[in-house]
Amino acid sequence: MNGGLAMQYVDFGKTGVKVSRLGMGCMRLPSYEENGKTVFDEEKSIALIHRAIELGVNYFDTAPYYCDKLSEVILGKALIAGGRRDKVWVSTKNPIENDSGDDYEKRLENSLKNLQTDHIDFYHFWGISLDAFLNKVKAKDGPLVRAKKLKEQGIIRHISFSFHDREAGPEEGNRLIEILKNGEGVLESVLCQYNLMDRNKENGIAQAHEMGLGTVIMGPVGGGRLGAPSQVIQDMLPGKVKSSAEVALRFVLSNQNINVALSGVSSIEQLEENAAIASRTDALSPPEIETIEAMLKENERLAELYCTGCKYCLPCPKGINIPEIFTIMNYHRVYKITGFAKASYAEIGKTPWRQYQNAAACIDCGACEKKCPQSLPIRAQLKETHRVLAL
Repeated sequence: MNGGLAMQYVDFGKTGVKVSRLGMGCMRLPSYEENGKTVFDEEKSIALIHRAIELGVNYFDTAPYYCDKLSEVILGKALIAGGRRDKVWVSTKNPIENDSGDDYEKRLENSLKNLQTDHIDFYHFWGISLDAFLNKVKAKDGPLVRAKKLKEQGIIRHISFSFHDREAGPEEGNRLIEILKNGEGVLESVLCQYNLMDRNKENGIAQAHEMGLGTVIMGPVGGGRLGAPSQVIQDMLPGKVKSSAEVALRFVLSNQNINVALSGVSSIEQLEENAAIASRTDALSPPEIETIEAMLKENERLAELYCTGCKYCLPCPKGINIPEIFTIMNYHRVYKITGFAKASYAEIGKTPWRQYQNAAACIDCGACEKKCPQSLPIRAQLKETHRVLAL
């Protein structure tokens, strides 16, 4: 129970499993800095997992590389303590590094050891693209063949996949649908990103639900973007919410094609706030959803005044990813989540997902503006972006 509210549960596709509307993502477990290094706090992490179970959460998602490769280990210890393993559903992942069934099984064995369990409830082909599914997962004697055999043995209870195709735009959702079609009758659940600001997989999620797959959403608050204080976001439900995160999470949970929203939490306070939201029985009403969608369309229109994301301006001779930089700028300009925008801008060139130059690298050559179908003043906008967001 949480503040007098009981966690809500739904059928997880056609798997026969009942899952909590809120799942705990074990990617951001409690940590602290020591001698310039991040150290994950095992004691606090286990207490957080135990509190999640007390609040009714029964779906826990982890992966081999999360938290410096400690996430599976910590989750395993937390579930062994007090005999909690059989009270929850465990989701973890297999990075499809090649098309070898033997290597796939070795990686599974390592996860079983880390988690101190003899089976995985929902085992994902991790972050696969359509190409990887067709040419690696479905290879002769490859991971999919091995997964079927392991399911027959009861080591894998349900065959799942997570989808991270990096291309923006409607084609991303179309590739998700193609994976679903090519895995029909075998794939039982899907994990993908969806939130107020990332909705291009909406049709794919609907298709998965229609086909009977369990549907799990990662990033319901946009990896923290939508959790930052934003009056723009809170005004989507004026006077009815306490935080931007509440708007974001309620929007995701109101989508009837979605079973579970994963919350990657690092504190009891975050967990309890999200559990309270997921425990509510009053979904957003049709007029409320219409209000949010109308405001989203207006915000998208405002964002497109700055950049439509068509990518015709690329490649930049100095390696600037112009559309990505303008997306970051729109976190500030349109959604007023300036702190997150500045933090994202500071990551440029420093993280694997932002390997490009920031706006300061612009040499004023004008090549981008000659190719822009909207005739946008790209050089001036780059200068403005750097001036506003550079720390």
